[in-house]
Amino acid sequence: MGSNEKKESLIETKSDYEGKQDHILNLETPRIEVFENIYNGKDYLINLEIPEFTAICPKTGLPDFGVIIISYRPAKYCLELKSLKEYFIFYRNLGIFHENVVNKVFEDILNACKPNALKVKAVYNVRGGITTSVEREYQR
Repeated sequence: MGSNEKKESLIETKSDYEGKQDHILNLETPRIEVFENIYNGKDYLINLEIPEFTAICPKTGLPDFGVIIISYRPAKYCLELKSLKEYFIFYRNLGIFHENVVNKVFEDILNACKPNALKVKAVYNVRGGITTSVEREYQR
């Protein structure tokens, strides 16, 4: 076995989960309501923290616990917090990878309030000796 073949055999290119999270892209989540920003045109930052976020690990079926941190600079609309709370409760029984949580939440918030800037970060509790942190950012 040549060195290239040996390297390739050490790299797993396909997992048991291939295609099992594809539905997340089109997953219908609860609507995040917004309200008009009467300070539209002013540059200010809104920080939100969801300290008790829970979703299900698709591999083990066990809950994953973490903190979701949202920072955004509103444009015409601000996020309504009660609907945002209900939105996050939806994830409690959903089997979803950490990376997909951040991307789905990011896209749903971006579509709901169309902010000037947005950052979504998730910091998960330690599992198997590993702490996972995922973030995605956008700025107009």
